[in-house]
Amino acid sequence: MLERITVRGGRPLEGCAAVQGSKNGALPVLAACLLTRGVSVIENCPRLADTEAMTEILAALGCGVEWAGSTVAVDAATVRSAPLPRSLTSRLRSSVIVLGALLARTGSAVLAGPGGCDLGGRPVDLHLKGLRALGASVRETEEGIAADRGAHRGAEVVLSYPSVGATENLMLFAAGCQGETVIVNAAREPEICDLAAYLKRAGFSVRGAGSACIRVDGGGGHTGFVSHRVMPDRIAACTWLCAAAAARGEIELTGCRAEPIRAVTEELSRGGCRIRETDRGMFLSARRRFQAGGPLIRTGPYPCFPTDVQPMMLSVLATAEGCAAVEETVFENRFAHAAELRRLGADVETEGRVAVVRGVETLRGTDVAAQDLRGGAALVLAGLCAEGETRVRGVPHIDRGYERMEKTLSALGADVRRETAGDDTER
Repeated sequence: MLERITVRGGRPLEGCAAVQGSKNGALPVLAACLLTRGVSVIENCPRLADTEAMTEILAALGCGVEWAGSTVAVDAATVRSAPLPRSLTSRLRSSVIVLGALLARTGSAVLAGPGGCDLGGRPVDLHLKGLRALGASVRETEEGIAADRGAHRGAEVVLSYPSVGATENLMLFAAGCQGETVIVNAAREPEICDLAAYLKRAGFSVRGAGSACIRVDGGGGHTGFVSHRVMPDRIAACTWLCAAAAARGEIELTGCRAEPIRAVTEELSRGGCRIRETDRGMFLSARRRFQAGGPLIRTGPYPCFPTDVQPMMLSVLATAEGCAAVEETVFENRFAHAAELRRLGADVETEGRVAVVRGVETLRGTDVAAQDLRGGAALVLAGLCAEGETRVRGVPHIDRGYERMEKTLSALGADVRRETAGDDTER
């Protein structure tokens, strides 16, 4: 049955909510389980469409997988290099990260092209070029990617862009290479540090995670038991902070820290929100209308403003006082939600990679459709500021990154519910 999220706006947010485990942190850690020959217990793993798809990929490769709430146990004692069909890989972009780990463990890999949100061109050429530099033989076909480990060896790999996925893939493959691999211009995102923490617990040598130069000494690892707790989801935390900034109110988030989202909290503070850390997490007060008009907000690799928060920030700016501009430098097609915001009455103009938002007093509820994960979240947030009901379709996109988004917002006092929808093709 098709579902939609229905929001009745006008309520300020109040209360406390726990931040889920990180989707973007859990996915590479789950892929890394392929490198071990024992059992990995991954705690604080959000049970989402994407994480379930990744565990189904692990099962298809011979792993035993068992979920218990937010904990998943992966038994990788036996792993086989089975071709991964499009029915599995098309469900998430991060399926490509399996490539490096599977090559390191079994010596070969065949997988159909990865899926994920349509955010414009997201080529995997950096992944493949890096793997080739480490001695792998990689072939691109009409069906996807086929690779053999080849004369795997340590080497220096210089990334032309600090791609998170490419950095993770190279870290995983390098762990199975003899010698030292140096990744230059590596991604610095906190999720990279989380992956490095798991690899260290699994017996691998990783140094420099969180910096632009990561060193991996291959050939380590063990067959024992590995326990790892996934970091809090910084994008989910930013989503709830943006929700309170847009709808106004005061909220506390537990289980998160301010430092990984400093670029976002600085923008929210600049607009008038009061934010402080607490013993349990973070507190935000937004009693007044958000004030726009600061410097250009430009997305970029960590520690810049995250591209995954840009859609939610547009929802905050939609009802702000003043005008603001946002430049998207990471993905070429990440303003798809702007057209849906305009259906709600937002004054948003886009040209190329820049969006200009002129705040309006209020939005008007109507039917809108999520076309990608974060754009869908942004539409739900916009609904919090709208008069009447906003009905958001395309819920499967949202479920890829949030554990029942409507429950978290309801706990904060919003009038949000999930319900069965009609034909999702209607407008």
